[in-house]
Amino acid sequence: MTATETGQAQTDVQRPDPDYMPFHAAPKRPDFVPPPGAVDAHCHVFGPAARFPFAPTRKYTPVDAPAETLFALRDHLGFARNVIVQATCHGSDNSAMLDAIARSDGRARGVAVVAKDVDDAELDRLHAGGVRGVRFNFLKRLVGNAPKDDYVRIAERIAARGWHIVVYFESAELADLEPFIRALPGTIVIDHMGRPEVADGPEGAGFARVLGLMASDPRFWIKVSCPERLTVAGPPYDDVVPFARRLVEAFPDRVLWGTDWPHPNMTSHMPDDGLLVDRIPAIAPTEALQRALLIDNPMRLYWPEEAGA
Repeated sequence: MTATETGQAQTDVQRPDPDYMPFHAAPKRPDFVPPPGAVDAHCHVFGPAARFPFAPTRKYTPVDAPAETLFALRDHLGFARNVIVQATCHGSDNSAMLDAIARSDGRARGVAVVAKDVDDAELDRLHAGGVRGVRFNFLKRLVGNAPKDDYVRIAERIAARGWHIVVYFESAELADLEPFIRALPGTIVIDHMGRPEVADGPEGAGFARVLGLMASDPRFWIKVSCPERLTVAGPPYDDVVPFARRLVEAFPDRVLWGTDWPHPNMTSHMPDDGLLVDRIPAIAPTEALQRALLIDNPMRLYWPEEAGA
């Protein structure tokens, strides 16, 4: 079988799920202009499947979302850098992410997913390739029961490298997860505001627990991302603004922002990434807060050798 035929076979086997929503084809150019050097600190690359097949254990098969499309979006939105987070559809094969970082001219870093038996040589390879953290997923619809014992072993392996841990959970699960998460070493970044129940309002019990976790330990950071996943009202996501703004104002030196492009597993609607950028002044209303959110904090975490230069 030729390379072309092999690629075609992989594409045929790994066609997107019939109900999978592709990313927005023509996002608006934002009215808000990000400050020079701004970082999109949470995004993904998928495939292309013919070159980077999706994991056999995946729970979904997405539309190809390759590096060149991500970088074109970065430029269109007015950002300078990306942090590419490994998604579950690629499992622990980080090849697509590493390829994207290698093609970014130093303008991308990564968060990997690694196997429990990952060896030092692989961790060295990932670090040289731009990886600075690992992601632990606790969402049952994506991973089933989270392999906590594996997570502990991985956390111990990466601690000496100065990497951080990204944790993805729903706020309703935090009461049970909190002792485990607190016991993990090093810096811990909470994905997507801990996925609070927006219908409960900012005073809801789940979000209150997330706020308490942030307030109690400076090792915890948080991403004020994904209003499109959390909203009840829909675009322009005004109902999510109070959650993100509270976090930005309470913890200005430990918040990150990202598009979450290409928005995997959206079911209600596909967001316009330009609109997402336009919501930044609503959650970070001053230039100082915007700079911390979009430049100072992600640079400190992902490009510490350049931060403050």
